[in-house]
Amino acid sequence: MTATIEKPAKGSAKKPNNFDSINPATGEVVGTHPINTREDVLAAVERAREASAWWQAIGFDGRKEYLLAWRSILTKRLPELADLIHREGGKPYGDALLEAGLAIDHLSWAAKHAKKVLGRARVNSGLLMTNQLAYVEYKPLGVIGVIGPWNYPIFTPMGSIAYSLAAGNTIVFKPSEYTPTVGKFLADTFSEAVNGRTVFELITGLGETGAALSTSGVNKIAFTGSTATGKKVMAACAETLTPVVIEAGGKDSLIVDEDADLGAAAEAALWCGMSNAGQTCIGTERVYVHEKVYDTFLNELLDRARQVRPGYDDGGSYGPATMPSQLKIIQSHIDDAIAKGGKALLGGEGAVGDRFVQPTILAHVPEDSLAVQEETFGPTLVVNKVANMDEALRLTNATKYGLAGSVYGKRNALDIASKVRSGMTSVNSVITFAAIPALPFGGVGESGFGRIHGADGLREFTYPKALVKQFMPPALTLMTFERTKKAEQLFEQLISSVHGGVTNILKR
Repeated sequence: MTATIEKPAKGSAKKPNNFDSINPATGEVVGTHPINTREDVLAAVERAREASAWWQAIGFDGRKEYLLAWRSILTKRLPELADLIHREGGKPYGDALLEAGLAIDHLSWAAKHAKKVLGRARVNSGLLMTNQLAYVEYKPLGVIGVIGPWNYPIFTPMGSIAYSLAAGNTIVFKPSEYTPTVGKFLADTFSEAVNGRTVFELITGLGETGAALSTSGVNKIAFTGSTATGKKVMAACAETLTPVVIEAGGKDSLIVDEDADLGAAAEAALWCGMSNAGQTCIGTERVYVHEKVYDTFLNELLDRARQVRPGYDDGGSYGPATMPSQLKIIQSHIDDAIAKGGKALLGGEGAVGDRFVQPTILAHVPEDSLAVQEETFGPTLVVNKVANMDEALRLTNATKYGLAGSVYGKRNALDIASKVRSGMTSVNSVITFAAIPALPFGGVGESGFGRIHGADGLREFTYPKALVKQFMPPALTLMTFERTKKAEQLFEQLISSVHGGVTNILKR
């Protein structure tokens, strides 16, 4: 990303009004976008708030129609969208096509399931309130601010945008400064679906624009990005008690048990660690392999990894580092791992170029190294040997992050996966949970909190409202100054009868 700077008047220090988004593989300009000021952001929030009344009033069925119309527009223009993601982010066209297609599938699910998940539902009113009809429904918050990432510029923000819209909220979206043209495509196509109504507002710019959105008075912020930036967003939102959803970094592991299909596990680890140039928050960065199959797994992995190469051409397995500053971090992690005794079995010291990083496999890396402890976000894999699955779990969970992970094995794989401290874990596959719209997506620890996707993702952008309606007089009149002593005695007897039984633990 470079700024388009107008020549300032002599003696002045005028800030640029626009910036260019750059293809990270070729250096070509993909699009030019405004650097929106705080005033611009507040105006966008106000327009979204004005549209909120209409968007809520049309109800679940009305919103479903518009969202499915948007889905149709995106689907018809899918090749164009995939090409734009390819050019602006640098990833292969096929990867961009997969990303956009999965985003469309999530949009469809949210539109079709919002009413069932969020609509008014009857709940049990309990013994004491049998004269009441009890309901719960989920109401939209209002305006949701979405701050999106560059590594998956449509799939990731769609998890907040689609589910927020389906729940009845309007949107102000700030895409990454590295992929703003993809964000504009989303906003423009949605505007086409709703005939120009300001339900989905776009703002573009750098960090100051995102900071302005965080303190703009929106009803919730959904942020995806680094843990460090997520903390800054939370601090800014705290000023106005604006709630947040944070989807931050990860240091995910893939565990390989002794009874795993080693070929499948090696291919999965390679793809999950290297695809999108390793720029995947739920990608594999660490691999823990049972000692009985460690050497065989390594051979399988290296045989496949030698066939992988970065490039922007049709034969490239993955593209360049989208954010140039990440190259230094990747290099530092490789250098630190080797300096501490790790072995580079592929790639290594000379793997990091000006734009592309060669596949790097590091083995026997100490657990206190940067490559094990910190998010690398590059096409590298640390592959370490473990004596058993208890050790694999201990090392997997010995991290401040807790986003996702995978387990390969047969007999005990599901039980092992359940013990991984993460928001999502797959067995004998990688990141497939992200492609299942009904499943919640999110992490724990420094990987963030809150959920997108699924019923939890719909509820994330609402507040629950309790409703009760009396349909007959109460058997005991208790909530009144006219309550009698007899009513109190009957109430005491009722509570003792229902709840006074001695549990097993008290009998010990």
